Amino acid sequence: MRGLQAEGGALVWQQQASEKLEPGQVRVKVMAAGLNRADLLQKAGMYPPPAGVTSVLGLECAGEVIEVAEGTRWQVGDRVCALLAGGGMADEVVVDERHLLSVPANLSWAEAGAIPEVFSTAWLNIFELANARPGEKVLIHAGASGVGTAAIQLCKAQGNPCWVTVGSQDKLDACVELGAEGGALRQGGIAALQSEGPFDVVLDPVGGNYAADHLDLLAVDGRWVLIGLMGGREAKLDLAKMLVKRTRLIGSTLRTRDAGFKATLLADMEQRLIPLFARGELKPLVAKTFSFEDASAAFDELASDQVIGKVILLRDV
Repeated sequence: MRGLQAEGGALVWQQQASEKLEPGQVRVKVMAAGLNRADLLQKAGMYPPPAGVTSVLGLECAGEVIEVAEGTRWQVGDRVCALLAGGGMADEVVVDERHLLSVPANLSWAEAGAIPEVFSTAWLNIFELANARPGEKVLIHAGASGVGTAAIQLCKAQGNPCWVTVGSQDKLDACVELGAEGGALRQGGIAALQSEGPFDVVLDPVGGNYAADHLDLLAVDGRWVLIGLMGGREAKLDLAKMLVKRTRLIGSTLRTRDAGFKATLLADMEQRLIPLFARGELKPLVAKTFSFEDASAAFDELASDQVIGKVILLRDV
């Protein structure tokens, strides 16, 4: 089988032996793989895979079950998507059967490949860790990203009005069309959203240069969930504001979570979110698709920061 790896900042398809199935595992023929900023960082040598995880890129994929080991609930031929710590950009992938979601018949392979990483990230951080309750206001940074567009849809489905920050008016318009109440262009600073707050939950992949403003934007007992550092790793905070407002700052990553944690997360999503996909109430936003052979162009597209939604690699069929 082939797997896509990063070597010296370049992408290389390499042949490697197929992995043997262990009990509780499933082999999936990959039909689509979603790109994430973590893949860009890994390609650049800035985000190595966790210990014991394949160096093949890809944190999510969708495809057809082609082999099952003992002790799984899946059958050959099932349409699934997978949350991975790596390995999704390959001809096939071996997955813990608990880390699969069923793919409703109304979704294409590209749409299915856009579900696992971004919807699990948004669901985990807004509704499990931050425990957003219906009616609470949510602020989503990088609202036009894969995670951002998933978060907007989840907030709409769960009854949480949300606002976004984005880099262009086109992106803001797209977020409002998805269900956001409004937002601000990052060039003008996020303090412009003061009149829309206070916010109960902030989903923050930026960190650094946004940090101080959050203490003014958040409500009393607000939850600030930090999931990335696109704006830098250092910030100066007025701790008195945090104290008075009882602000909770939650650092969160998903890739390095253990198998049991991911299994519980995906079981919850299977029960609560997959029916919404099947009814069309949630719909992955695919910005552009590329063939496996055109992976370099796909990475360049995501790196351009002009994408609204997800970039997806598709197998030629």
